[in-house]
Amino acid sequence: MSFQRIAVIGLGLLGGSVGLAIKAHLPGATTTGYDADPATRARAAERGLVDQICDTAADAVKDAELVVLCVPVGAMAAAAKELAGTLPADALVSDVGSSKQSVAKALAEALPGHAIIPAHPVAGTERSGPDAGFASLFQQRWCILTPPEDADPAKLAALSAFWEALGARVEVMDAAHHDLVLAVTSHLPHLIAYTIVGTASDLEGVTEGEVIKYSAGGFRDFTRIAASDPTMWRDVFLANKDAVLEMLQRFTEDLTALQRAIRIGDGDQLFEHFTRTRAIRRSIIELGQDDARPDFGRSDHGQS
Repeated sequence: MSFQRIAVIGLGLLGGSVGLAIKAHLPGATTTGYDADPATRARAAERGLVDQICDTAADAVKDAELVVLCVPVGAMAAAAKELAGTLPADALVSDVGSSKQSVAKALAEALPGHAIIPAHPVAGTERSGPDAGFASLFQQRWCILTPPEDADPAKLAALSAFWEALGARVEVMDAAHHDLVLAVTSHLPHLIAYTIVGTASDLEGVTEGEVIKYSAGGFRDFTRIAASDPTMWRDVFLANKDAVLEMLQRFTEDLTALQRAIRIGDGDQLFEHFTRTRAIRRSIIELGQDDARPDFGRSDHGQS
């Protein structure tokens, strides 16, 4: 099976990119879209993010075979309830959220009896809104599917094929394991970036603007991450708080060990640690998940 009628709910960076990627790679499919913000709907129509912009979520999904919820994870339940009355009985509901256990629970409660397979395309930029989306966002990025135990194999295969058609590499994973892995690879780095940039902001008065004026490459990379959508990341940390707090504790312990090594002048420990972490960077490049060129080979669209 394949999806010919697809509804995209939420038309920001991810929703807009889904719509544009469908147009680029699934020309036989038709798309409808909705966003709670009237200004976003208007701009989405101007950019042609989907074939038809609807005034309500209920209208957008009434004929859909696949519904992709592209709203912050904290808004999933409310968004799902809006479309419950007109959602076709055989439609598949999915999402693009960064935490999966909370989303699975929210969607199951809001849409009992409906087929639900949560998903997380591990792709994004620090930009947000309807102007941020672009069709190639998912190229060679991972999309993690976290199906419930009773998921229809045909629908799972179709959703996997959908994301592969948009350029993604698909992995199927348990929701709890996903949340733990992403707490390390995505959520904790964002929390650290927000903290470092916040500390720098507090120091701006002390340094008379020199923190920003003399920003080195490392700090600039942190500011890019820390420019990510505040609503989305607030919801992610609250939705995945157990895994984030567990990883934050591990990080704090490791940071304390490095702090001690610096204090006592243990250069061997510092060198061994930095050598080990350097190998991680090389592995990421070898897997094609980043670029070794200067500035990471990034153009106008940065990768989060």
